[in-house]
Amino acid sequence: MTAKMMNAAVMNQPLDIELRQVPIPVPEDDEALVKVYCIGICGSDVHYYEHGRIGRYVVEKPIILGHELAGQVVSVGAAVTNVAAGDRVAVEPGVTCGRCEHCKSGRYNLCPDVVFMATPPVDGAWAEYVTVRSDFLFKLPDSMSYEEGALLEPLSVGMHAMIRGKVGPADRLLITGLGPIGLLAVQAARIYGVNEIYATDIVPFRQQLALEMGVTAVLNPLTEDVQARLEELTGGQGIDVVVETSGNGKAVASTVSTVKRGGRVVLVGMPAVSEVPVDINTLIDAELDVYGLFRYANTYPAAIQALSRPGIDIEKVITHKYDLKDTREAVEMARTQKDTSIKIMIYPNM
Repeated sequence: MTAKMMNAAVMNQPLDIELRQVPIPVPEDDEALVKVYCIGICGSDVHYYEHGRIGRYVVEKPIILGHELAGQVVSVGAAVTNVAAGDRVAVEPGVTCGRCEHCKSGRYNLCPDVVFMATPPVDGAWAEYVTVRSDFLFKLPDSMSYEEGALLEPLSVGMHAMIRGKVGPADRLLITGLGPIGLLAVQAARIYGVNEIYATDIVPFRQQLALEMGVTAVLNPLTEDVQARLEELTGGQGIDVVVETSGNGKAVASTVSTVKRGGRVVLVGMPAVSEVPVDINTLIDAELDVYGLFRYANTYPAAIQALSRPGIDIEKVITHKYDLKDTREAVEMARTQKDTSIKIMIYPNM
């Protein structure tokens, strides 16, 4: 039998993406076939497109990128009972084994055998259809858009940062870096009841958008003494939690001096180098808690519930929309126009 075909944006090599016809995947017994409605461009997609690798993950053959998606179930495998054809769903893109100690303890984001979309050699979802194990599909309420469903993935990073940092309503929070993750971390902080949220970034467009999304004040580390300004803004109370999303080495190093004594630091952004000098004496003397963060776990149901109430608008981060056939142009926009673009969405079935 001849396989049915679909369009997919395939990266042949760095800086080379073309629209190709590839077979529509067939779901296994525990999988569903999902028609992709919209899918975001992540910083990791841009990095693979530009450099062909992230750390130990190297693009060695043509690959389909993309992992922030939502769509509609078309068909399901024989063993699937939690979703049915016609359901609108968000996709959690990292399918874990479910058997290792990390999965069993609830920290399945640390599973050593995770199969994560768009992480070489695994194909992603810049395509018309994708198959997903059904327990990683989450039904969207009628009130939630497909765009919000696709944004649950980067929002989950922000929510996991709040969980790791034990963030609560009484905390004063600083988020460094206002890219998509930083801006959605702002919304995650609001979901967790935080009212006093400060942020740093050097791009005026992102500074303004952060203010529109509920940030108390935005500081420019190139023109202001961030630590002195925060002391002034907080009335000398200081910052309880720093969430570092930029990956900038200087920003990472400064977290231990920016947060108050006894405070918490959550490191989200990945620096370009593996070693960043940190003042260990300050870290010890101030008795700081420093948390690493790797993706997220158990966040999708909570995120869907949180977004069902008014007041949290995550779609503000979407600045551009493209058809699947224009994926290369969309990725170039994300790569070269960081001053004017935040989250770019691709629509495979426009």
